[in-house]
Amino acid sequence: MTTLFTTAEVRNAVELLASRSLIRLVTEIDDNGAIPPRRLAATLPDLSSHQLCRATETARTHGLVRAAPSAGLELTDAGSELADLYDAAARWSRRHAYPSPVCEFSNRVRHVLDLLTPSLAAESADSLARLSAARLPSAEAEAGLARPRALLLQWLAGNPQVTRVSEPEPVA
Repeated sequence: MTTLFTTAEVRNAVELLASRSLIRLVTEIDDNGAIPPRRLAATLPDLSSHQLCRATETARTHGLVRAAPSAGLELTDAGSELADLYDAAARWSRRHAYPSPVCEFSNRVRHVLDLLTPSLAAESADSLARLSAARLPSAEAEAGLARPRALLLQWLAGNPQVTRVSEPEPVA
């Protein structure tokens, strides 16, 4: 897939996708199934009520979760694909001890997304090679990024609402 995005679109999407609370929500549902009604705070006790509300609202707005009757909050197809992307990014990060040998799952995902960001923008399509030379431990590590990068490109192409940069509202 050769779809490239503007720098602003990539920044907007990665900022949204790298949110710790969104990562936690999506991966929790992916790993353990739907979250029953009124069990969100108990299921994710490390997140504040504000973070939970924001993550849930963001996930609903972007079509990542839906409320299933009697089951609770569950992933949509887009949410499941995002969970696959998160898993691939974290797997690469663990294998290459990036950004460090011991790191929280959401931090691993965020760092890999940040690492991939320059290679997704049309203005800087060749920048992954420059970035990789400076920050990655080996050519094998760089080659291993192909799967997370492909998943990210595929996900962004299938979910263009995430790349949209909101225009500032005109001042009346």
